[in-house]
Amino acid sequence: MMQNNVRTELKKGYIGRDHHPHAFTMWMAGGGIKPGLAYGATDDIGYYGVENKVSIRDLQATLLHCLGLDPHKSSFAYQGLNNRLIGPTDEARVAHDILT
Repeated sequence: MMQNNVRTELKKGYIGRDHHPHAFTMWMAGGGIKPGLAYGATDDIGYYGVENKVSIRDLQATLLHCLGLDPHKSSFAYQGLNNRLIGPTDEARVAHDILT
């Protein structure tokens, strides 16, 4: 939406090409995903999610669930810590609405 290639000083909110950081589109098929489903909606210019928002962590939790893994229990050791693909908090949720 904005590109800052004419300013010599970067100001907060003007950091270059942001490519709609608050909304994303993804095609999914197979693996228990409902066929022919359009889930969620954005505002008129596709910048913000306004209906059935799915965060990146929700998406990761849903993908792990489709693979038969519990996203809240699946972890890997890295630098002495048990890390999870959904992040350190329990806020990630499986988007059951898109699953068959």
